Amino acid sequence: MGQVLHGSASTTEAVRRAIQHSQESLRTLSKRYGINPKMVAKWRERTSVADLPTGPKEPRSTVLSVEEEAVVVAFRRYTLLPLDDCLYALQPTIPHLTRSSLHRCLQRHGIGRLPDVDGDRPAKKKFKSYPIGFFHIDIAEVRTEQGKLHMFVAIDRTSKFAFVELHEKATTAVSREFLLRLIAAVHYKIHTVLTDNGIQFTTPGAGGSAVPLIKEAIANGERFWAHAFEYTCATNDIEHRTTKAKHPWTNGQVERMNRTIKDATVRRFHYENHDQLRQHLADFVSAYNFGRRLKTLKGLTPYEFVCKAWASQPERFTLDPLHQMPGLNI
Repeated sequence: MGQVLHGSASTTEAVRRAIQHSQESLRTLSKRYGINPKMVAKWRERTSVADLPTGPKEPRSTVLSVEEEAVVVAFRRYTLLPLDDCLYALQPTIPHLTRSSLHRCLQRHGIGRLPDVDGDRPAKKKFKSYPIGFFHIDIAEVRTEQGKLHMFVAIDRTSKFAFVELHEKATTAVSREFLLRLIAAVHYKIHTVLTDNGIQFTTPGAGGSAVPLIKEAIANGERFWAHAFEYTCATNDIEHRTTKAKHPWTNGQVERMNRTIKDATVRRFHYENHDQLRQHLADFVSAYNFGRRLKTLKGLTPYEFVCKAWASQPERFTLDPLHQMPGLNI
């Protein structure tokens, strides 16, 4: 195996060992090996032939104070959050904290890597890149003390912007109205929606979306019967895609959003009536869209990503998204 020496090394381990075992004078050995007599004297005094470690004997941060470093370490050990999530959570408290200084701090304290609790996981595959305006839509059930509600959830595949409503029934008419309100809520063109094959979104047994046939019938002036949700897609020039049977992971983004919402609401709090849940859900979705910084968006919130898309692709927008900002727009 090759020796690992520092870049400016003028001797090998064999030469250093020979110097330590030799009884010849410093001048003779320095002439033989072509090195300075001081170098010979240094290696003769040592008992090891390995290079000494460089750098400070007690590593410490030049960016963080002792108190700030203690805060970082305690936060990581208590929350077990990934590196970027720790960065986003701590930066409001420690503004000069950078990703590299945080990483070095965690490494110094032996917590640079989180324990792998899931074992060996398969490599993740990236989603195909789509322009803003591709929405995943799904329905989930939630409960309060008053009874059951149907939660309609839509999330943009690219910007992660979410839109959620609660309804006592999950009919085709409700799904149509949900889509219309989704179109009005986002200020950019929705070009595609992806749903499952539920009766709320498509005709059972139809084998996929009928939107192309509806568009063709409208263009030809023919009379026809159509599913309310698909008719709304056709009249708003939205492509409707459906998942394969028994393949719910195809719509995995909205399935994951369902779990996130439930973890933050019904699985953590008790609600006496539907209105309490509606108010809390509205607050959560607003905080998610306008305040939650996401790693997949490189630290931006969904709203900030939408504003960034507005600057680079204004042709996709129907209105300046700055009008969506909560609070006073002055």
